[in-house]
Amino acid sequence: MCISADILIPLISSFVISVVFAPCIIWILKHLNVLQTVRKEGVKSHLKKNGTPTMGGLIIIFATVISSVSYIDKYPNVSILLFVMLAFGIIGFIDDYMKVAMKDTKGLTPIQKMTAQTVVAVILLFYLNKTSIDIFEFKVPFVPQGSIRLNKISADIIYMMAILGTVNGVNFTDGIDGLAGGVTLLVLCFFTAVSAGMKCGLEPAGAAAIGALSGFMVYNLYPAKLFMGDTGSLALGGLVAAFAVLMKMPLFLPVVGLIYLIEVLSVIIQVGYYKITNGKRFFKMAPIHHHLEMCGYKETQVVDLFAVITAVMCVIILLLC
Repeated sequence: MCISADILIPLISSFVISVVFAPCIIWILKHLNVLQTVRKEGVKSHLKKNGTPTMGGLIIIFATVISSVSYIDKYPNVSILLFVMLAFGIIGFIDDYMKVAMKDTKGLTPIQKMTAQTVVAVILLFYLNKTSIDIFEFKVPFVPQGSIRLNKISADIIYMMAILGTVNGVNFTDGIDGLAGGVTLLVLCFFTAVSAGMKCGLEPAGAAAIGALSGFMVYNLYPAKLFMGDTGSLALGGLVAAFAVLMKMPLFLPVVGLIYLIEVLSVIIQVGYYKITNGKRFFKMAPIHHHLEMCGYKETQVVDLFAVITAVMCVIILLLC
């Protein structure tokens, strides 16, 4: 199988940029005191992570943009992917900055964060509705060549849920060294491979993101020397969501992004159960990866488990569709 230069070049270049410049980013973040503050009420074993540089998502965004921006003329939709990635990355950057500058582990309030995310999602859908891109026909998972066509309102609702759910799913998954990065790396490989096969013209940006994230993972695997922060998790979530929207595959996200769905549902269940029972908890701690930790699983075991689940789901989709 021949791999196109439009995939190989951005993949290699972004990986090299990420690996080479990450130590510089780590040094700068340390000297600017941009360090992680771990909540005392969280998993006790995570307290040792206090002082680890965060906002490492900057290197992922930088390497991805630098390695794929030159392909916009040949692949116009790459610009949409990069815009969405940057927009959500800025929201994450503001959240991280508030946490670091104000030493507040909460950052933006949930309402502020959701409002900003909704604005970006609305801008994306508004733009797509004004173009010649047909976004009302959805591909259906587990049905080869299967598709359904929806009206504008139904389609926009599904897209909004897919975008916001994916962005927050990646954000919730980012809580253990290498977890969000490992899962998202596999999801990006899936969408990039499918894009190349379908000739969607998104693969240069996907390849660049894969290379950038792979380079970042060199420093993020346990024990992590650098965290991506909300800067990275929101940017990656936006990128994955944009892939699904442009490829008319939002219905595939709950399958290949099953871990994101489980993480979001675990938080919803925890909060809902807490309110209904006046203070009782369904899980020992949410999101669910922290529950598994408190049940005795090591960080590396949780990362391996979630990566295997994601890989299996991606392979199943590829084989059946």
